[in-house]
Amino acid sequence: MVVGKIVIAIVAIVAAMVAISAAIVLSLISVYIPDQSTSVTAYQKCLTVASKFATTVTGPVSNITTTTGVTVTCSQLGSTSCPGSMVNGICTWQRKLAVTCIDGTTVRIRVQSNGLPGRCMDVPSTTSISEQNVDFAVNFNPTVSVNSPIFSPTTQTQLDAISCNITSQSSAPSWSNLVTYSTTSLDTLVGVSIDNVAILNVNSANMVDPFYPSGSYSAESVDSCLAHPQTSGVYHYHAASGCSVSPPTGNISLCSTSNGCSTNVAGWITSTWPSSAKKLTVIGIAKDGHVIYGPYLNGGKLVTTGIDICNGMFYDSSGDYGYFATTKYPYITGCFGPSNYPSVGPSCTTNGQQSYTMSSYAAARYTG
Repeated sequence: MVVGKIVIAIVAIVAAMVAISAAIVLSLISVYIPDQSTSVTAYQKCLTVASKFATTVTGPVSNITTTTGVTVTCSQLGSTSCPGSMVNGICTWQRKLAVTCIDGTTVRIRVQSNGLPGRCMDVPSTTSISEQNVDFAVNFNPTVSVNSPIFSPTTQTQLDAISCNITSQSSAPSWSNLVTYSTTSLDTLVGVSIDNVAILNVNSANMVDPFYPSGSYSAESVDSCLAHPQTSGVYHYHAASGCSVSPPTGNISLCSTSNGCSTNVAGWITSTWPSSAKKLTVIGIAKDGHVIYGPYLNGGKLVTTGIDICNGMFYDSSGDYGYFATTKYPYITGCFGPSNYPSVGPSCTTNGQQSYTMSSYAAARYTG
């Protein structure tokens, strides 16, 4: 009887150890093997991108300019330049922005902006800045393929006709299904930054790089946030700015009077980029529905390769395509991609890429 009890006890102990071992194995599986039963939907991705914008109202709204925004004051702007009103001698305006994701079979994103930042601007005293009514809806992050480029230039002349062309982004590809509600013209608009500032086509009115123009053209004047107004009063970016991610307080200066900016605009992009944003960082949405990212990838790697002529990149294993800010022309985007990867650079800049290479994600999908 005693022997029988001992055997039973041993069996019980062994069974308990097996159960414990199984529990440990299951625990290890849950730790080291990601849950494959769920995935991030396009709508969830859109909501994440939309949350990066400094919105002031829940959209969509009938007219962004009639909403109540966030009040901004700037003592350095006079009555001619002030986009709002002078209150006790201080320029005062409201920043107004709505970014709305619309769920459905195809997820869409609607951007409604009055184009005014939540910080000071430095512009010539005779220059006027005005409130805008930018309003468009587009398919969010439309699916594109490295094997079906919109543009495939192989010569510098062909490339110049695309990149060195201020009208090249007047419309978006058909798969974007762009619908405009704006009273502000969108012909040269590329997208909207997370800080509510318009992003325009990279080229100046002379069809050259505004910062490093070729030929006898002079560089355009911008403030230390690398922005300026065009003739109709639209304050805008041509290049990425740390101000969009971390807006400065108080007055700002012109680039020409800022140490480092006046002599090296390209270097200013990265030298003033916040350390906390040296990773994959949303800085805007393009008019074709693709996300615009800052100049860094996760891990702090500066984007210098992997982009096509539009400054677009296939950047993950899902085949997502977005635009990436760089320190070389076209800085944010020069066309709506995807495009090919020619071994020639544009002639309208002295600070351009000389050749283009696929990212590893693009190469993995390329069948040509």
